[in-house]
Amino acid sequence: MLKILGRRTSANVQKLLWQLVEMGIPFEREDYGGEYGGNKSEDFLRLNPNGVVPTLIDGDAVIWESNTILRYVANRYGPTPLYPADAAARADCERWMDWQLGTLNLTMTPLYIALIRTPAEKRDMAALERLEDKAEELFALLDRALADRDYLGGHTLTLGDIANGMFAYRWYELPVRRGGPKPNLKRWYDRLTGRPGFQQHIMIGLS
Repeated sequence: MLKILGRRTSANVQKLLWQLVEMGIPFEREDYGGEYGGNKSEDFLRLNPNGVVPTLIDGDAVIWESNTILRYVANRYGPTPLYPADAAARADCERWMDWQLGTLNLTMTPLYIALIRTPAEKRDMAALERLEDKAEELFALLDRALADRDYLGGHTLTLGDIANGMFAYRWYELPVRRGGPKPNLKRWYDRLTGRPGFQQHIMIGLS
């Protein structure tokens, strides 16, 4: 059985848990990181030298980096529509995974930390305002991208949606300015909230 090392409140762990539900793959999970610690121990660092979560153990294989783990699971336990076999469709999926990691993450992670994990008296309000503005800009981009499609990859859920969907939940739940209406984004988000894996592992509150 797959073993996941990482706390369920980690956004990167949540992506993986959601995927496993979508694919019907059983797993075990152990709490590491955050308030649980353990991710800087010698044993953990032998598995993942970065000391971050999640780390996936699959028999003799040890995989780290969250989006790499998503791809590994899809390849190892697929085929699955979450990771299309067609080259163009797979590239469409992967570019949104890369966008989440290299673009959206750079705004949403510090925004989340500032609002949820930083005491109000210690917040940099000017920096927070810039992050709010940037997040609104990025979700407006997603709204435009979803104008002619149900999901980021077309009409079927893919890993691109899983990678970005967990941040969409946080953005809708955070006390931030969200700008004008984003109807395409909202329709997409409402589709995600109807999926059992999203309900079970993403919609768990902010902490």
